[in-house]
Amino acid sequence: MSKPVRTVLNRQLVLEDPQRVSDGAGGYTESWAPLGSLWAALAPQAGRTAGQEGGSLSLQRYRITLRAAPMGSLSRPRSGQRFREGARLFRIEAVSEADLKAHYLTCQCIEEVAP
Repeated sequence: MSKPVRTVLNRQLVLEDPQRVSDGAGGYTESWAPLGSLWAALAPQAGRTAGQEGGSLSLQRYRITLRAAPMGSLSRPRSGQRFREGARLFRIEAVSEADLKAHYLTCQCIEEVAP
């Protein structure tokens, strides 16, 4: 029998979904539409620096835990979306159940920070 996950959800994040908007010239621009606010716990993981044209970029991984939502629900995060906390952005790479009873979800995310 597994022990319940005891997580303090003390950070309010906004879940955002990418939207393609026509630019009127046959192409598109990408914008982000908010889907709602969620309470979460952030745990930093390993980070690294990546070279980028014109400078470097700090890539910090986070494990973000939040209450589960049913599959197909707009409030259930998925890969390709992101979380926002003010000016901070956390790109979602993977989502999985955090416990056997699926009360919580774990999102593997990356925050990109220009030094």
